[in-house]
Amino acid sequence: MWQETNNKLYRKFQFKNFSEAFAFMTRVAIEAEKMDHHPLWTNVYNTVEIWLSTHSAGDVITNKDHKLAKQIDALL
Repeated sequence: MWQETNNKLYRKFQFKNFSEAFAFMTRVAIEAEKMDHHPLWTNVYNTVEIWLSTHSAGDVITNKDHKLAKQIDALL
């Protein structure tokens, strides 16, 4: 579930292994590029953490972030 913290949407994802985590990141990257809206994220082994905010709006959460979050959830 996405959480609102520090003016960002945040979610932590865990996968079976690094390959599954990286494949997920690749799918997210394709969707983010389509939207021209790129996440802040980290990946360590099977864990991917994503923070979403809209930089052009002053690094706050906008509808663009909620839309990308929904698209990310659909990729699981």
